[in-house]
Amino acid sequence: MKMNDNAVEPNEDAPEITGETGAFTEPPEAPDAEITELKNQAAQLQDQLLRVSADFDNYKKRAARERQEAIKYAQESLLQRLIPVLDNFDMAQAAGQAQNTTLQSLQAGVAMVQQQLKSVLNEAGLEELDATGKPFDPNLHEALAQEESADVAEGHVLRQTRKGYKLRDRLLRPASVVVARPPAP
Repeated sequence: MKMNDNAVEPNEDAPEITGETGAFTEPPEAPDAEITELKNQAAQLQDQLLRVSADFDNYKKRAARERQEAIKYAQESLLQRLIPVLDNFDMAQAAGQAQNTTLQSLQAGVAMVQQQLKSVLNEAGLEELDATGKPFDPNLHEALAQEESADVAEGHVLRQTRKGYKLRDRLLRPASVVVARPPAP
């Protein structure tokens, strides 16, 4: 009888399928010690897999917990730097109620506190946008009106009514501006 080219030769070392259930049986020549060793290796690998899986689950939980804490306390350092500014505002308010305080000294004190606040905010990445005299940019400016002007070029900011702010490269608030247009003929 001739065999087909696609026919598979029987493997003598492969387990045989026996009985009506189709269960595999080990070849009779496999020693019991080898089977026991393979079972031990399989048990060790399964144990390693379970341990690695548990370690990974613990890592994911720990990372999620740390991420939540980082979000919860992200502003802590900024607030610690702002507390002295609040203290200085309290002192300025108390000085304003004192009998011997002059208006000039009170104004100077408030100006110093304002400068301290601006410094803290700049360190945190806040940048003030100065739009006066610059070309109108709808990405940075909010036009409130147009006014005729012979001094400022058309399409440039004539005056700023409210400051704009950026946090690093992200716009927090556009500057409110009045845009110049040429005078009517």
